[in-house]
Amino acid sequence: MQSQDVAHRHAPAAASGPADVERAEALLVEHYPRLVRLAHLVLPPGLGRARRVLTAHALTQRALPRGRKQADLIPAQPAGRTHTRREPGDPAARESDPGYAYLRERVLRAALTAARPHRGLPPLLPRVWGLRLLPRSGGADELALDQRLSKLSAPARAAYVLRGLDRLPDQEIRKILDAAGVDDPGGALAMANSVPAQPGLLSSPEFDPCTLQARPTDLLRRRQHTRAALGAAAALAVCGALLALPHSGWGPDGAAAPVYAENPAAQAALDPGKLTRVSPTAWRDAARTDFSAWPARGPLTGDKDLLRRALAVWARPGQNVRVSATPGTQTGGPAGPPQLLYAGQVDAARVVILYDGLRIARYAEPADGTQGAALDFARVDGATGTEASALVLGRADGNVQYLLAPWVTKAATRDLLKPAAAPTPLTVTGGVTAPLTSPALATGNCTSWTVLQVSGGLGTQLATDLGELVPARLTAGRPGAPGAASGPEGLQAWAPFACSLATERSSGVRSVNAWDYAEQPLPDGSGAGQWVCTRAETWRGDGAAALAQFRVPGSRYGAVTAKGTDTAACGPRDPHVLAGVLWKSKGGHWYLLAAGAPDTVAIHASGGITASAPGSLLISKATKGAQAQLKGTLAGGKVIDGLH
Repeated sequence: MQSQDVAHRHAPAAASGPADVERAEALLVEHYPRLVRLAHLVLPPGLGRARRVLTAHALTQRALPRGRKQADLIPAQPAGRTHTRREPGDPAARESDPGYAYLRERVLRAALTAARPHRGLPPLLPRVWGLRLLPRSGGADELALDQRLSKLSAPARAAYVLRGLDRLPDQEIRKILDAAGVDDPGGALAMANSVPAQPGLLSSPEFDPCTLQARPTDLLRRRQHTRAALGAAAALAVCGALLALPHSGWGPDGAAAPVYAENPAAQAALDPGKLTRVSPTAWRDAARTDFSAWPARGPLTGDKDLLRRALAVWARPGQNVRVSATPGTQTGGPAGPPQLLYAGQVDAARVVILYDGLRIARYAEPADGTQGAALDFARVDGATGTEASALVLGRADGNVQYLLAPWVTKAATRDLLKPAAAPTPLTVTGGVTAPLTSPALATGNCTSWTVLQVSGGLGTQLATDLGELVPARLTAGRPGAPGAASGPEGLQAWAPFACSLATERSSGVRSVNAWDYAEQPLPDGSGAGQWVCTRAETWRGDGAAALAQFRVPGSRYGAVTAKGTDTAACGPRDPHVLAGVLWKSKGGHWYLLAAGAPDTVAIHASGGITASAPGSLLISKATKGAQAQLKGTLAGGKVIDGLH
């Protein structure tokens, strides 16, 4: 019985009819992008991105049966079905094709075998000399998923991918894993459950070994371009991609990779002489107060070699370039000549800041001439007025320096935790501020939160460094009509809750609003608690976060009681909020405190605590650790849920 089980596990399904090698090849070509993506995701990330790509292609191509004897094992189509032309990506056609299931099993078995420790990888075809082929980089979500998958075993990765990519039920996944030789399919499924399902990310370019970008394997000028061209063509032909040949080497472009394509727009984007430069007074008559009205500033705006390197690295970042981008920001090269905003030395780096109408790109290279560079991107589409009033030039020693808009006449710093303190004037030279403390670089307990205050024709506004190129604007007031946070009411609203801004670091935040939506008398008569909702809007539109926070009298800081992500609560589209907290009185009694916006006419609690109250406030006796679900009724009859 044991030997029969093993034989069943390692044999394909019984054939329902003969099939030849030509049909096997047609099936492999039809489903090739899907199969190579499956192999790429199952292979261990420790192989490295370049080797993982070639290994995935090699294993998928080796899945083609050798000779008619193996090809005859491919199940034929069910009787009565006629062969019709199908789109390669048609999921219904794919899952109904027994030939695809057969090839998928062979690819999966090969990838699982290659992923086992101390197993040598098969000889790789195609081979590439002189180039490294890498999938296109994704965003922070793809990187986080790749890191989570790297912690899983190969069978668990296979289970996760089969579920997310081919949308198979667990029962079918068990059968496939068992047929591929996995000893514990159930354990692999259980381990796969530890990673949240994100099927959309599995289809992203980050995990597509058929959409590749090429990089050199070394930094030396190549003399034989033909050999490199043949290597690139051999690797990319399997996916139908075609790249032009390189025409120059590494040397003159600094950290940039070799050129792969030529067209007039791309060449113009690399020419420092064609950079857009705005006159210093253009902003006074400009139709829009945005980055397009900024003049070019800095002592190195005439350094064509520096500007050429910055443009080349933007278009073709090499191996020694650290590239970062706010979530949702593309990192590709400019479509045409961008606008020059700044070129100069900041601390120990030469910095160039460019603008292409949608993004800010910051290039930095060591001033001492050593190799390496940094390229940072941020979305700024739609930025006007105060959102386009400052850019980060650099950070060092816990400080940040800004480049200010030409309409800013005065700059100062404020500590949000000290609302009554006067602002400290900040020296500005040529549009560049003196260094000021950056809360984005602070560690340890939050004892202060330093923000930038700018004044000019657009009024006085506050902005905070959250670790990105564009500081986030701070506002205060009811959603839909918030005011500047620089006024007395705004400063008082932000003071107890400023430290919560740390949760929004490096998440692409455009602005953060604080809304003091309720005061609630405490049941022990010790005063009134303060309810505030802070909402962070992002440049990409999605991913907005709303925090409900509560502060009791005498406490310096507020406490986060609930958080909603990708929610409209506390925002202009849904200016409502409901949240609750378990609170312990000085006498040792526990209460459920809940509060909604002023237009809330009733609050209901269920679950561990059952209670109701008319109006926008609820107080109910509770026990330690009790949990309740909150629902609120608005004046118009609409029912809302509490933030979790």
